[in-house]
Amino acid sequence: MSDDYHLDTLAVRAGIERSQFGENSEALYLTSSFVFKTAAQAAARFANQEPGNIYSRFTNPTVAVLEKRLAALEGAECCIATGSGMSAILSCAMGLLKAGDHVVCSASVFGATITLLGTIMKRFGVETTFVSGNDVALWQAAVQPGTRMLFVETPSNPLMEIYDIAAISALAKKAGALLVVDNVFCTPVLQRPLALGADIVIHSATKYLDGQGRVLGGAVLGRREVIFEPVFGFLRSAGPTLSPFNAWVILKGLETLRIRVEAQCAGALELARWLEQQPRVERVYYPGLPSHPQYQLAQRQQKGPGAVVSFDVKGGREAAWRVIDETRLLSITANLGDTKSTITHPASTTHGRNTPAQRAAAGIGDGLVRVSVGLESVEDIKADLARGLKA
Repeated sequence: MSDDYHLDTLAVRAGIERSQFGENSEALYLTSSFVFKTAAQAAARFANQEPGNIYSRFTNPTVAVLEKRLAALEGAECCIATGSGMSAILSCAMGLLKAGDHVVCSASVFGATITLLGTIMKRFGVETTFVSGNDVALWQAAVQPGTRMLFVETPSNPLMEIYDIAAISALAKKAGALLVVDNVFCTPVLQRPLALGADIVIHSATKYLDGQGRVLGGAVLGRREVIFEPVFGFLRSAGPTLSPFNAWVILKGLETLRIRVEAQCAGALELARWLEQQPRVERVYYPGLPSHPQYQLAQRQQKGPGAVVSFDVKGGREAAWRVIDETRLLSITANLGDTKSTITHPASTTHGRNTPAQRAAAGIGDGLVRVSVGLESVEDIKADLARGLKA
């Protein structure tokens, strides 16, 4: 499909290849394998001498439509879909790194990302330095001769820190490393990291791309020459595969992506402004507020501030848990990006497996609460939080 189309059109139409039945909605191919016309054709496909489907662990028509559509939205040459957001990061790391390589990663990332890069990949001889802060000078100081990858999540989870993608990209290029950007909080509706200089984009399609809390999925995107052979090769052999059904559900989610994200951003901004006025709230973390340290950067780099609002409650964990437990509307769950608003306590859930030192480096205190704003009335969300804040 032509790149001249607007994002809304690409989100609905890109990647569709109709079968002989002429279906209007994308077909769902629930099959584990595909039949070849001859033994010679089977041999040619297994040898990558002829394009076509082989086995749904690594080739499936429904998954391929999702890959083409998401690539069009991000402006990427290549997209490799995976079974979850973490399997996307794993596939990226295992496909592109080897023993002796070094990674520089923000300390303010999803807790499982810290565990994967800092503990699991270390077993394979890959070392990671975690940088506390978004000052490019700190990142420069962390780069080593063996640095092969810089990894950022912007905005970050859960403190909504904003990282200057263009500046870190320049640093990565100077070091001969790849810049990987987790774009889960923004989606291509609000931010396109490849256009800002990133080499690779990661998505947890479980979040906003599906948008309704139904399925798991992930994706790795970038230039074909950079990711196809190593990342697809890892997926083909190791099998962190996205199911065709999940791909089909995410395709349906993409059709309403912009409408949902923009509405959720508007609700989150209103909620963040209200939270700043609450006496029991010590600090609000939201890049749409002028009080956010990277407010100006967010204005330049993103088309919107996102739909996740985090805030510190005075009184530590006991007070934070009280706010959470008093809610009747918000879902107490660690997922985000849902049309239903969710609330969680990062220090004991998403970052609960990290050490106290790692949480401190990421700025995650016991009084921190994270809210992913959905599509309910913002007035109802305020009332739900007010109950706990008054308790």
